[in-house]
Amino acid sequence: MINEQIRDREIRLISENGEQLGIMSAREAMKIAQEAELDLVKIAPAAKPPVCKIIDYGKYKYEQTRREKEARKKQKTVEIKEVRLSPNIDTNDLNTKMNNARKFLSKGNKVKVTLRFRGREMAHVQQSRHILDDFAESLSDIAVVEKPAKMEGRAMSMVLTEKR
Repeated sequence: MINEQIRDREIRLISENGEQLGIMSAREAMKIAQEAELDLVKIAPAAKPPVCKIIDYGKYKYEQTRREKEARKKQKTVEIKEVRLSPNIDTNDLNTKMNNARKFLSKGNKVKVTLRFRGREMAHVQQSRHILDDFAESLSDIAVVEKPAKMEGRAMSMVLTEKR
């Protein structure tokens, strides 16, 4: 809330250079802000009495958006890459998939390893679990299992993340 939008009887006022001017009516504070040719902005509406500050509102909004942008730049987004396997995968194909997973992990992404079952393969779900266990064990030097292997419909999946 800024300027005339502030309808409180009493507010705690802070000047543009940060010193407290005390508790006063919103009208008095508005007059002081107009004399300084600045805006009256409510910064802590939940406080008793609400805290208002005399600042240049345009500059304040600009600084706020700049700070938010800076915070977003420093954030790192972690993607989940998926590696799909089948129960009758050959060793060379498995090694290729492991190398891909290793590459994803080294870039800082999480890897979801999915073992898909089709048709009659559903009868041998427990025998195929060792494929995921071997996969996790062979990548244990750089990865740790975040979510252990679990059946989800016709697929068994687990999530690996980079070791810290």
